Formats: sequence, C-alpha cells, structure tokens
Amino acid sequence: MVIAVDRGRWTCVLDGDPSRPVVAMRARELGRTPVVVGDRVGLVGDRSGAPDALARIVRVADRVSVLRRTADDTDPFERIIVANAAQLGIVASLADPPPRLGLIDRCVVAAFAGGLTPLLVLTKADLAAPDELLAQYADLDIPAVVTRDGRPSAELVDALAGRLSVLVGHSGVGKSTLVNALVPTAARAVGVVSAIGKGRHTSSSAVALPLPSGGWVVDTPGIRSFGLAHVSADDVVRAFPDLAAAIEECPRGCGHLGPPADPECALDTLTGMAARRAQSVRRLLHALAPA
Repeated sequence: MVIAVDRGRWTCVLDGDPSRPVVAMRARELGRTPVVVGDRVGLVGDRSGAPDALARIVRVADRVSVLRRTADDTDPFERIIVANAAQLGIVASLADPPPRLGLIDRCVVAAFAGGLTPLLVLTKADLAAPDELLAQYADLDIPAVVTRDGRPSAELVDALAGRLSVLVGHSGVGKSTLVNALVPTAARAVGVVSAIGKGRHTSSSAVALPLPSGGWVVDTPGIRSFGLAHVSADDVVRAFPDLAAAIEECPRGCGHLGPPADPECALDTLTGMAARRAQSVRRLLHALAPA
C-alpha cells in the first residue's frame, strides 16, 4: 500500500506492515498512470527498505473507492486525494472557526460519489454544543462523533480502528491535533486560527499513518474549497437505495431538485422517512452548484 508521495517517489508498506517502508519509483511502462496514497501496488526490485534501496511500481490494483476533488466546479481535471479508503472523516469545528455547512455538504457528496462512508467528526465541543449541526444530517443517517479539548473520543477511536480512513477539513478545525493524538509518532504540524477566523494550512501533503488500534488514517492538507465538477446529481441520489429506486421514474435530464427546476421529479412522490431524506439530499444537491 502506498502511504506517501513526494517528488516522484512513493513510500509503500509491504503487507500493511508499517515497520517495513519501501521507497519506489513508477515504472516507465505505467506512463502517467496516477499512483496515490491508499493505492495497492505491485513492486519489483529492491524491496529491502534499506536507505539507498529503490523498488519499482509495475502495477496498480483496481480501486474499491476513490476520493476525488476538482479545483473548482468548472475544472474538468480531477485530483485523486486517496484510493481504497473505507470512510471519509469530515472534520468540522463547532466554533473558532464556526462550521461551514457548504463545505461539509460538498465533502458528503464526494464521499457518496466515491464509494466512501461519510463520518462527521465534530471538534471543539467544549466551545459549542453539537445538537444543531447534528440535526442537519439526521435524516441522512450519517454517523457522527464529537470531540473536545483536542482529544479523540473513544467513539472516534472505535470508528477508525481496523479501517483505512481519510480525514479532511478546512484549516484550523483541529484535524492535525486529532491526528497527533491518535498517532503519537505522527508529529503533524499544528496551526492556529487567525483573528478573522480562518485557519492556517499546516499539513502539506496526504500521508497514511498507522493507528495503534489497527488500521490507517490519512491526514490531508487543509482545504478551503472542494470542487465537484466530476459529480452528477444521480451519483448522490443513488447512494440511498430508497431514493435510487424512485428516480428510475424521473424524466431524462432531471436534476432531482424539485419544482420549479424539476417539476416532474419522482422524489416528490415519496412519503414518510423517504420524503424527509429526499429533502436532505436536495440540500446536498444544491452543493453541486458553483460555490
């Protein structure tokens, strides 16, 4: 598994063993095939891990999930952040800086579109209560954990154990602080929040770190935007089986937003919990509009 990428060199671990890092280059026959953190790759050559050893990546296995983003909603070029992660931990602070619902929604959309399970990780509960924010996502059945004082809760440790998870969040929300607490040897740089409520970028690249309880956590650079040019409305709706069945009756080209944009959307025929979930999903679909 690839755990870090730096200037044309890929650091890998053999059989998931963090004590055996191997540095590799991409074989010429792979051309420009992207190789990212989380990829399962085939290595040949010197796999000893010695200081001057260099293996070659000759194969990239099929991915089971891909977290992608674009620079903005008009950029056709997709950037793969991590491959094969089971879940996306969306780190948001409850205060200082305040939560940005638009960015959270976009990350939720990217998780659904990429085959990852979204997990809300709410920090700084010592400064504000989480109830109002949790209510925004209740009908989507998105799991959530709450932390305070920069310490990971037992629920967060349990949620990450034994899985490959990626953490994203805008700068200043306490993501790197959490990573350092989860992985004491990580030594990820920690920033502060400026006087205008914006965090400073600290992590400069994605890196997978082994968790003491088993599994891996991928820390990523702080983000200020999350482009979704690669995501369609159908990608989001189909993440929910009850809604996916309904939209089979929608007219061609339906954006599933309901009247007036989509007056014949089949989501309007739903009742009960499915109807409430449809309304929450429609809020996510509005996140596909340019920020």
